[in-house]
Amino acid sequence: MLINALVLAGVLVSALILMLPRVANAIGWKATITPLASIIGSGFLVLGPILNASYGKFAPIVMAGLCGVAFLFGAAIRFNIKRIATSGKARTPWELKLEYISSWALAFAYIISVAYYLNLFGAFGVSLTQVNDPLHAKLLTSSMFLLILMVGWTRGYRALEKMEQIFVSVKLAVIAGMLVGLALYFGKTAANHELVLNPVTKTGWQGITLAFGLLVTVQGFETSRYLGDEYDPPTRIRSMMQAQWISTMIYMIYIVFLSYVFQPQSITLNETAIIDMMAIVAPILPVLLIAAALSAQFSAAIADTSGAGGLFAEVSHNRLKPNLSYGILVGIGIILTWQANVFEIISYASRAFAFYYMLQALIATRGAVKAGKHGQAALFMSLAVLGLFIVAFGVSVEN
Repeated sequence: MLINALVLAGVLVSALILMLPRVANAIGWKATITPLASIIGSGFLVLGPILNASYGKFAPIVMAGLCGVAFLFGAAIRFNIKRIATSGKARTPWELKLEYISSWALAFAYIISVAYYLNLFGAFGVSLTQVNDPLHAKLLTSSMFLLILMVGWTRGYRALEKMEQIFVSVKLAVIAGMLVGLALYFGKTAANHELVLNPVTKTGWQGITLAFGLLVTVQGFETSRYLGDEYDPPTRIRSMMQAQWISTMIYMIYIVFLSYVFQPQSITLNETAIIDMMAIVAPILPVLLIAAALSAQFSAAIADTSGAGGLFAEVSHNRLKPNLSYGILVGIGIILTWQANVFEIISYASRAFAFYYMLQALIATRGAVKAGKHGQAALFMSLAVLGLFIVAFGVSVEN
């Protein structure tokens, strides 16, 4: 089929561009690809079906709102990066205490995010097999947790982390192919006057709290904050902004093309709903999506496991060794796997990251007040309040 050929062409052209030495070795791109990979690591797998089924014709507006909130939280973290670089020694004990607490918060957020990634890995891993059911998905997820624990205890994660850029390039190339397929399908549907305006099923406070529970799907920009060993502050600030702009552009194109071509009855809301939707767009897309999903979720889980281990060791002053941290992470992750579904884990992760963002916004508020930037201080304080609301009221899609 022509559409399959065009989708494959989109994947291959994107992959070739990403592999060009001038792209792959560019400092700016290498700094940008880490937060970019985190932001769109899992969101492109679950956001489209959730927003389409919940917000219907207004899904792009909600998507823009999520990206906007994420960008504002990113502004608070970028402010903190610059402040640490320019006046690190002048930071107050209050700021340092909040920074310490926020590091603990981020470490625990990583634990939940690893459960999120690996539960998606399990769901997509069995999706096209004869054992496509929750039990076997959870068994696959649990086995991946144990594999990660074994690797962490015996070999460490450096060898696997070196594969991250390859995984990221595969994922971005597949997303490019998916956008090509969606664009063609959208154009065909529009030409036949068959575009649809789906009804909104989540309204009012219910719709707001669901959006709160989706914050993790646009999370990941904060990784630029912790790349100090590799990049200077201006590069990290620029990399975060670029990653957020690129991911916003990808997400908005994706959700606009997705929101007006599927009838409500064609959307069965589950972890792998995007596969059924993409099968309608182009027969080749489900296989490509599963390949991208498995590589993306595994690499993201490895990165966050390694990050959590390092953070726990740092904030506990090395009393919690990385190996013990990995054991804690895997134990909690397996409990979450068997006690909650993917959508519930998404809401837990969103609230965990919102707590971290709230603390970073409070740190930025204090720094802005000290710098006499009262307008920024008011903005950051508003973000801290928003973060508190997300922690308190974020819900899963099934509630």
